[in-house]
This record gives sequence, C-alpha cells and structure tokens, in this order.
Amino acid sequence: MELEFSGELVEWRGPAPFHFVPLPPDEADLVDEVKAEVAYWGVVPVRAWIGGTEFTTAMFPREDTWFLPVKDAVRRAEHVELGEVVPVRLRVGR
Repeated sequence: MELEFSGELVEWRGPAPFHFVPLPPDEADLVDEVKAEVAYWGVVPVRAWIGGTEFTTAMFPREDTWFLPVKDAVRRAEHVELGEVVPVRLRVGR
C-alpha cells in the first residue's frame, strides 16, 4: 500500500528530542486496516520519501494515529524545520 499526504513535523521529547510526522486520520485508518499483516513488535515498517530523500523506518502508534519518525539526515537533506508541513509518500510493509 502506498500513501501520500502532508503533515507537520513535530517533536517528542524523551531522553533526546525525536522528530515525527503524525499521519492524518484517513491515512492512519488505512494503516490500521493492514497492520495485522505487516506489524512486528507493535510497529509498522515503511519506506518513506520526504522531498527527494528516501529512507526506511518503522511507524508506531501514538495519540490515535501513527507517528512516522524522521531521521536527522532526512531533515538536514531536505532543510526541514520543526513545525513545517512536509509532503510525505509512504510504502507500507517491508
């Protein structure tokens, strides 16, 4: 399954700050429909694109949606700052 959407880059503070793009409700519902087929340890593996940068990661459920982690290397390559709305393309699964 492939999804395209735009979302705001947010920060979640743990021992160190982490950056994520939460999925909009409709896209989160679509991921919920297939999570049983692709999830492991409660996370959903994805291949993602922000701008021209491709990366792999695993989304996890939080606050009634899925959070897409955005690596520092991706943020630097695409010049993305906290609070910016970014276009995202996802391929769900391994």
